[in-house]
Amino acid sequence: MINTIIFDLGAVLIDWNPHYLYKTIFDDEQEMKNFLANICTPDWNEEQDAGRSLQDGTDILVAQFPEHEANIRAFYGRWQEMLGEPFHGTVELLRRLKDSGKYKLYALTNWSAETFPVAMQRYDFLSWFDGIVVSGTEKMRKPASEFYQLLLNRYGVNINEALFIDDNYRNVLAAEKVGIKTIHFTSSEQLEKELTEQNLL
Repeated sequence: MINTIIFDLGAVLIDWNPHYLYKTIFDDEQEMKNFLANICTPDWNEEQDAGRSLQDGTDILVAQFPEHEANIRAFYGRWQEMLGEPFHGTVELLRRLKDSGKYKLYALTNWSAETFPVAMQRYDFLSWFDGIVVSGTEKMRKPASEFYQLLLNRYGVNINEALFIDDNYRNVLAAEKVGIKTIHFTSSEQLEKELTEQNLL
């Protein structure tokens, strides 16, 4: 019997994409893609999600790629421009789950502790959660098993009564290894279908 539902945030409820910013900086799309694939990479960004300061992360790249300094500094200097609209379909599902009164709702997110307060101010539905565990604050991130366990322990969640939803299959597999039931998110329509099939909606 599921009584606890744990959501990832980025690409599930919140549309965050560096392309939104860098399309305004680069005239050439391939140049932009090369920059994000080789300089301000997802792996580099995840180190900030794991607790490294934005300043330290930026300084490391500027030292490595001084010719790209302005564009590197834009990543966090203009970070808000990477935030898009909420995924309204998923937000509506979250509202329905909340309004049912049947579930404890938590978020487990890989996110910098320094930028997360911006999201909290921007997206009011984040206040609907009973608790949010932010990787940058805890200095650990998905897919580390300890990060999932931290949420379970902090909120007294029975692992057999929990469901975890994430768009990143790596993180879904890690949750399953811990023993948490999962849904691999691909769209709000797919999530609604799976939640309905499991009699959770």
